[in-house]
Amino acid sequence: MPTLSAADHTTNPPEIKIPRHYNAADDLVGRNLVAGRGAKIAYIDDAGRYSYDELARRVNRCGSALGDVLGLRQEERVLMCVHDTIDFPTAFLGAIRAGIVPIAVNTLLTASDYEYMLTDSRARVAIVSEPLMPVFAPLLGKVPTLERIIVADAAELAPDTLAGLLEHGREDFPAAPTLADDACFWLYSSGSTGAPKGTVHIHSSLIHTAELYARSILGIREDDVVFSAAKLFFAYGLGNGLTFPLAAGATAVLMGERPTPAAVFERLRRHRPTIFYGVPTLYASMLASPDCPARGELNLRACTSAGEALPEEIGRRWTERYGLDILDGIGSTEMLHIFLSNRPGQVRYGTSGKPVPGYRVRLIDDAGNEITVPGEPGELQISGPTSAVYYWNNREKSRSTFLGEWTRSGDKYLLDGDGYYVYAGRSDDMLKVSGIYVSPIEVESALIGHEAVLEAAVVGCEDEDHLIKPKAFIVLKPGLEADDALREALKNHVKSVLAPYKYPRWMEFVEDLPKTATGKIQRFKLRGVAPR
Repeated sequence: MPTLSAADHTTNPPEIKIPRHYNAADDLVGRNLVAGRGAKIAYIDDAGRYSYDELARRVNRCGSALGDVLGLRQEERVLMCVHDTIDFPTAFLGAIRAGIVPIAVNTLLTASDYEYMLTDSRARVAIVSEPLMPVFAPLLGKVPTLERIIVADAAELAPDTLAGLLEHGREDFPAAPTLADDACFWLYSSGSTGAPKGTVHIHSSLIHTAELYARSILGIREDDVVFSAAKLFFAYGLGNGLTFPLAAGATAVLMGERPTPAAVFERLRRHRPTIFYGVPTLYASMLASPDCPARGELNLRACTSAGEALPEEIGRRWTERYGLDILDGIGSTEMLHIFLSNRPGQVRYGTSGKPVPGYRVRLIDDAGNEITVPGEPGELQISGPTSAVYYWNNREKSRSTFLGEWTRSGDKYLLDGDGYYVYAGRSDDMLKVSGIYVSPIEVESALIGHEAVLEAAVVGCEDEDHLIKPKAFIVLKPGLEADDALREALKNHVKSVLAPYKYPRWMEFVEDLPKTATGKIQRFKLRGVAPR
């Protein structure tokens, strides 16, 4: 089990000593039993409550049954497409305890996506939530390496259900003799700019995210109740709802359904969590909802945002309503969780904050030189202990992303004069207007600052002279309709807060924006839409 120094976690990175022989599941579950928290509630899902003792029994039974019943061996892979219920931590940690590598995948994809991931990973077993079985069942005879599908979130004790599998497991199952640097689990990248990539993480990465971010930035405690609208299959959600609460001995609330404002409000009111993890689009929708809770209905002490840059206006409105800042930050599948973040009492909306203790960042220009002058955009690169080791079966992308101790993010950032990092968009989203770089995020934030706008996405389009100019796709707030007067008002609004050349030359009003399941706007899908 790792040990920490007595360093002040608010100012300095804690010294985390992880032994060479280390099993992440054994640590995350076992530390709570050693600390006498066996009777404490670890998870609350839509079906019930589960103590740390019950979680330990489920994890042990699952790990032993994966080997004894299904014949999986250490280092083999099991694909998981499981909703946010107690079955997710059961299967994920059970596999890790057995030295088997779980691959958590998005529950909102298509059959062709799952066929690709199963074929790419060569997983012999898939664990799938019952409502998703119609999508997966035809793949059993189609993917040559897939031998069996186990149904999660099913009550019956049939041989091919997780509940039935647990009946054949052992509660005294010892952890596999894994190493801290062994492959522990995979996450597939969201594929917002291409085919998903199997991102391989090691055993030590999970606890590093908990100690460096959850303790240092959030100050997570044993008495916290946490609720993440971001799902467990998402790197951000995995830390929020699994690693962080288990590392601290807290209680996590899980929600199986999609995170609509109504569903989120219901959990916030019923379970009264102290920490809430959201994404920008959800915060915007929550604030626009007529059922948005009053300040006195919530019990929150901390809120976070990641997945996409939080517009300044959304953060400001949230703080005005609840008297509580949103700690916006940025993480990635490759780095596992947040490495740049705003801090309590030091929030500057419109920025991603400063490096999380234990991480270093740098900005690199197009010529490969490090940028040292504030205000100049460059590609963000990160150095830290949670970087993935490689992309599975993709040597070319691995070599171009993982550069020794540095990992390329693919994001453009600039550093302001006070040391805060400002998101400028994906590297391939940046626009060059009149020879000057323009961040689509900056224009989007200006548009969202107008009272009529709920969401906005900005891309580059060619004008009649084949010059690139900004084009905006805009989602209006409920009940509003677009007309020429509103279009002109929005253009003038952007000109009033940004340099005039940055205003969108064209505006298209749409019902929604294309996004990944993790809430990131897919601007590449908008680039081919002709100007109007």
